[in-house]
Amino acid sequence: MDLTTPSTTVSNPALLLNQSAGGFGGPVDAEPITGASVHPLVLLSVLDHHTRRQEGAGRVIGTLLGQRDGNQLEITNCFAVPHAERGDDVLIGKDFNRQMLALHLRANPKETVVGWYATCDENAGDAGIAETSSLIHEFYAGECEEGDPVHVVVDTSLVEDSISLRAYKSTSVQVKNEPLAVMFHEIRLNLTSSESERICLDKIISSDQPEEEKEELQGDAPALQVSMERLLELLEMASDYVDGVVDGSIVAPDAKLGRTIADTLASVPRIRPEVFDRMFNDSLQDLLMVTYLSNITKTQLTIAEKLNATLGV
Repeated sequence: MDLTTPSTTVSNPALLLNQSAGGFGGPVDAEPITGASVHPLVLLSVLDHHTRRQEGAGRVIGTLLGQRDGNQLEITNCFAVPHAERGDDVLIGKDFNRQMLALHLRANPKETVVGWYATCDENAGDAGIAETSSLIHEFYAGECEEGDPVHVVVDTSLVEDSISLRAYKSTSVQVKNEPLAVMFHEIRLNLTSSESERICLDKIISSDQPEEEKEELQGDAPALQVSMERLLELLEMASDYVDGVVDGSIVAPDAKLGRTIADTLASVPRIRPEVFDRMFNDSLQDLLMVTYLSNITKTQLTIAEKLNATLGV
């Protein structure tokens, strides 16, 4: 995704009469965020949320999850949050957001709330900022640990036959220590992906290929083989590096890299071989059962569709 030139958009001052004088800038000693990266999973989730919205509904919003490293932000996940906008009033499903966040933290405890996303609607300007964005931003300022949320806008209008992404930070505009408005500053945003995400994206892109090429890609075995070969290659690289440090062939070892390798090894649970084999076989049987049930379900749905088409139901 191309980097966009930072710009500034001001929300309606009337929306911020109850805003605290500190604004949404986060702690004073916190390093301000200057850039963000978003994973394809987030974009696909936002588009799926937009597609499944109720008929006649405007924009959709949701919570962004990720990790912060200094002045850089990595957005790795998100989930939809129900809301309603009536004029200048905004209703947000706070209980739903709290429950979904608790479920996500059980699976990914390292992720935290880093901001919120929204799609464009007819009430948003060219930058995608609606007049009620300041109220939603105020809510997420209380949800973020550092009180410094990032707002990501996904343009789903497809006016230019493309989907654009913009990320914004906020600054409180004050006159004589009285809050007047919230100013949104655009920050740099790029699209990044892990190896597993790239495999999935390649799989999606390959759906436009001819049938004979699709047949070669069917099945999970090739993708699993590629992943295992890549994992083996990385393990061999790490092993060679450790051996080089031990025998002294690497004169100036990287201490940060050594700590990363140590933390990775420490995170691997110690399981006896016989226990691992039993766990693997049990998981494989569960996977085969799920695959078998899904195939039965697909067959049943196909038969039902044909019956309905035949009987004219």
